Amino acid sequence: MQNTSYSTQKMIYKNFDEAADNILKMMSGLLDINTLFIAKNDRSTNRIMKVLNKKDILLEEGDTLPFEQTFCKLSVDFGSRTLFIPNLTQSDLTRDMGVTKKLGGGSFIGIPIYYEDGQNYGTLCGLDNRPHNFREDLIELFETMGSLLTYVLELDEAYQQIRSLSVPFIPITKGVAALTITGNVNEQRADTIISLALEKSQDLDLDYLIIDLSGIGKINEIVSYSLLKIVNLLQVIGVKPILTGITPDVAIKAIGIGFETEDILIQSNLEQALKKIGFSLYKDKVKAK
Repeated sequence: MQNTSYSTQKMIYKNFDEAADNILKMMSGLLDINTLFIAKNDRSTNRIMKVLNKKDILLEEGDTLPFEQTFCKLSVDFGSRTLFIPNLTQSDLTRDMGVTKKLGGGSFIGIPIYYEDGQNYGTLCGLDNRPHNFREDLIELFETMGSLLTYVLELDEAYQQIRSLSVPFIPITKGVAALTITGNVNEQRADTIISLALEKSQDLDLDYLIIDLSGIGKINEIVSYSLLKIVNLLQVIGVKPILTGITPDVAIKAIGIGFETEDILIQSNLEQALKKIGFSLYKDKVKAK
């Protein structure tokens, strides 16, 4: 039997999406199969997150189907091993499925991808409109890559948690939240702050985002540029930014390096910011006037 060697030593991934892209490309070079894809499911809907088609366009990113009607469900039900169906029209599992009839026959191979707690994320799969017989070492490749994606998914989840903790984002009431920036800000952390501000503002459908700078270590060109970028981008998506906690020392430094505050709403603290937009603090409660 011919051996196929493959290596993951030089694969360096920034996040799960990047890992998924690179793994599909690497596997495509080793497997004689038309379509490789990664699907995500919530036990209700199966969504194609990443896909690589060689010749025929069998799937596209964003395609969805009811989970119960997919080959991916068969893979999840099969457990942590690789499910391989060399001929879809001859298998009791697939011959009567709507997706088989639509495809016109072919082959399927898949393995689940899990979160750290054992919950299923989705599946890593291969699909073709012609029958296939894979060698055992290439079936093992699916298991290896499925395990790798599970590991990367765990790292990505941990990174997102750390990312959120490093930049506290606090919903206050409907349409209003506070973003607290503390410590020193380097270029990487500045990008994280900008990304988080935009993501959370859209997710929470904010009208106002109060950005508190009272705990910031020092203001420099990176901080100044980042604040201006956050302000501008928030305004583009319809969110009104309010800056608080700017000390006289920070204000002098900001002006000294060209940070323009003329068109930015600035208040001394959170209470004043809330009053400015029509709220008052009563002990532990926030009430609209």
